[in-house]
Amino acid sequence: MLTWLNPEDEKQAFPALDTATDEPNGLLAAGGCLCPNRLINAYRNGIFPWFSDDQPILWWSPDPRLVLRPSDIHLSKSLKKLIRKDLYQCTIDKAFNQVIKACSGPRLNEDGTWITDSMKQAYQELHDLGVAHSIEVWQDDQLIGGLYGVAIGQVFFGESMFSHEPNASKVAFAYLCEKLNQWGYQYIDCQVESEHLISLGAYEIDREFFKTILEKHCDNSPSQYAWSAFKEP
Repeated sequence: MLTWLNPEDEKQAFPALDTATDEPNGLLAAGGCLCPNRLINAYRNGIFPWFSDDQPILWWSPDPRLVLRPSDIHLSKSLKKLIRKDLYQCTIDKAFNQVIKACSGPRLNEDGTWITDSMKQAYQELHDLGVAHSIEVWQDDQLIGGLYGVAIGQVFFGESMFSHEPNASKVAFAYLCEKLNQWGYQYIDCQVESEHLISLGAYEIDREFFKTILEKHCDNSPSQYAWSAFKEP
C-alpha cells in the first residue's frame, strides 16, 4: 500500500526504499510538502519528487539508478570541437529562475510538464538557501541552454536540462562535470535511464548501492571554492 505523507509534518520519515513499487518503477510515497527540509531529506535518502499538476506530490526511488562520476564524463570528438570553438559561454547561478522556467517548457512530442509552479517555487527556495544550482549556456547574451539540480555533500542531483541550440545542454553538462571534478564531487545522480546521458558516460547501478553512495558522500564537504566562490563575474 502506498504511504501517504502528512503535509504538516516535514520531518516524517520516508518509507524504506525497498517498499517502492516495481510498476511503475520506484513509486514510494505520495503527499507531504515541498518545503526545503522535506526535499533535502528526500535527496539524501535517494528519493525525488515527480508529478503533474493534476496529481498529488509523488515521491520516487527507481531501481536501477543512473549515475555518472564527474571525472569519467565521455566527450565525443564533435562535442570537444564545439567546446574548443568557444561559441558558447557558461556561467554558474546567474539565471536560475530563467533556467528552471526554460526546463519547464514544452518538449517535442510531449504534453504538459512535470515542473509545476509549486516545483519552481520549491527549487527557487532551495536555490536561495544555496542548495540548488544552475549552469547557464549563453550565445550573444541569449540563454540557449542550461541545467539545474541539487548539491548535497559531494553528490550533485541533476534535475533537468534544456537546449535551444544544438548540443547546448551537453555543453552545460560538460561544464558542470569540469567544475564538480575540480571541487571534489564524487557522483552525479541522473535518476533514470537516458540515452542522452548514457552517451556522456552515465551508467546504471542498483538502488541499494546508490543508497550506500549517498551514505558515504552526502556528509562529506566539497571544496571550499564550490559554487559561490566560483560564481562567474
